[in-house]
Amino acid sequence: MKSEKLEVVRGSGNVFRDLGHKNADADQFKAILAAEIIKALDREGLSVRSAQGRTGIAAADFSRIRNADLGRFTVDRLMSIINRLGSRVEVKIKVRRAEPVEQGVLA
Repeated sequence: MKSEKLEVVRGSGNVFRDLGHKNADADQFKAILAAEIIKALDREGLSVRSAQGRTGIAAADFSRIRNADLGRFTVDRLMSIINRLGSRVEVKIKVRRAEPVEQGVLA
């Protein structure tokens, strides 16, 4: 077996930034909110249909969230869904100077 040297690149803490997404911070925030929605559904044992009955949000939207298909969702809409599930969102903002990100290549 041939030994190949692997290059290790430290991530930024935001996978979307590391992959070069234009709106990486918003995408990361949406992913965090979606994860909280999924946790709430699992904690309550709610199917997408029962979540629809409880919140009035379409079952298809809950399916999209479970499948991480978040393109149709805004941050405020995801926050509203969390609220309808009986939870509240607390946001803390920390602004800092952007650091250049070394982009890796996925094989």
